[in-house]
Amino acid sequence: MLIGAHVRDDDPLAAAEERGAEIVQFFLSDPQGWKKPQPHPHAEALVASDVAVVVHSPYVVNVASPNNRIRIPSRKIVQQHAEEAKRVGAIGLVVHGGHVTKDEDPAVGVDNWRKFVERQHGEGGFAVPVFIENTAGGDNAMARRFDALARLWEAVGEFGVGFCLDTCHAFAAGEDLVDVVDRAKAITGRIDLVHLNNSRDEFDSARDRHANIDSGTIEPEVLAAVCASAGAPVVVETPGEGQTADITFLRERLGR
Repeated sequence: MLIGAHVRDDDPLAAAEERGAEIVQFFLSDPQGWKKPQPHPHAEALVASDVAVVVHSPYVVNVASPNNRIRIPSRKIVQQHAEEAKRVGAIGLVVHGGHVTKDEDPAVGVDNWRKFVERQHGEGGFAVPVFIENTAGGDNAMARRFDALARLWEAVGEFGVGFCLDTCHAFAAGEDLVDVVDRAKAITGRIDLVHLNNSRDEFDSARDRHANIDSGTIEPEVLAAVCASAGAPVVVETPGEGQTADITFLRERLGR
């Protein structure tokens, strides 16, 4: 089980060394923008390194949206990021599940996801695996509550899409973490990556505010148990000043 962190994108390997990370996650472009990712200056070093890599797509991506001005560029940017992620040796590309607005039918969002991955599957697949991530808020979100996640997976699961479980997001969405891994696997059949984050807010808050493992509202031992049960690479997306301690805590609890 690899344990690491989300780090700055300018020099991921230096950040990994600082934290003792075995896996790093980073952005390839502005997380709030639509620009095509540029070649990473450390791509060759990342590919040659023993440090595993995962890329996070921009937050603006919303493949589910019925709005053509959002959905179409979202599809394009996911494809572009997958291609560039391959060039840095990434094991996958994390993409949020997205949402439709309050006046729109969530079934349309599910269908938009299916059309996207089905078409890409027919064209040979993505350059790297796409990991859909559960999200914290939004009544019409595709992957907030697990009943919605089940509807999404019924539509896309056959096309080899991966799943990223975020503990803060699940907790904020009102999903009990004690058995969250078993319930997620019952739906998706897999967990490809864990975003291991504590939460600054209470259970079912719908607020996505991450905290370090020892300073949030989730019991640290519960978080460690999620990692042990998932058996997947773990990335902490916690405040940077505490990431080394977070990684150390997990290694100690998991006997690594």
